[in-house]
Amino acid sequence: MSPRKAAAQRDGQSLHDLLVETAEKMIATHGTTGLTVRAIARAAGVADGVLYNHFSDKEELLARALLEYVRTTEAELGELPVAGEGTLDGNLRRHLEFGLALHRVIVPAFGGLVGRPAVLARFAEISERSGYWRDRLVAYLREERALGRLAPESEVDAAAAVLVGFCHESVMGAVFPHTGPLDPPSPESVVRTVLHGIAP
Repeated sequence: MSPRKAAAQRDGQSLHDLLVETAEKMIATHGTTGLTVRAIARAAGVADGVLYNHFSDKEELLARALLEYVRTTEAELGELPVAGEGTLDGNLRRHLEFGLALHRVIVPAFGGLVGRPAVLARFAEISERSGYWRDRLVAYLREERALGRLAPESEVDAAAAVLVGFCHESVMGAVFPHTGPLDPPSPESVVRTVLHGIAP
C-alpha cells in the first residue's frame, strides 16, 4: 500500500474527515493567512486533486475546517450558565469570560480570511446559527426575562450587543493596538452597566 493511501485510511478514518482534521490543526497551529489546499493535502499525505472527490470546491474544505476549529474552541471553554441558576452578575461575567476567550482565538482565524470572502460565505452556509455564542447569550437572557429575573421590558438583544461589542473591541484592540481604547473598561464594569444602566 502506498504511503499516500495508507495515510488516507489511517485508523479507518475517511479521507473527508482526514482533510478537515488536518486543516483544522493547521489553522490552530499556523492560522489561516496563506493557508492553501495544496499545503493541507501535503500535510494529510494525499494528492492535491483528491479533495475534489470529497468536497465541492476548496472553499468548502476551508470552511468546514474553520467550523470545526470554532467548535473545538467552544468545547474547550466549558459550559455556559443555565438561566435561573446562580446570580445574574456572575452568569453574565461567565458569558463575557467565555466570549472574550472565544474571540481571542477565532478572530485572528477569521481575519486571515478577509481577502477570501467565498470561504467566509461558505462558512455562513454550513454553520448553525443556534450554536453561535452570541445567539446562546440572547437565548439565555430571554430565559432569564421569562423567569422574571430581568425586567419584562428589558431589551435583551441590545444588552447582548453591548457584551459582544465589548469582546470585539477588546480583541481587535489587541490585534490592532493603535485602534484600542487607552483606558478600556473592566468586564465587571461592563456587566454592571448592562444590568443597572447609566441613568440616574
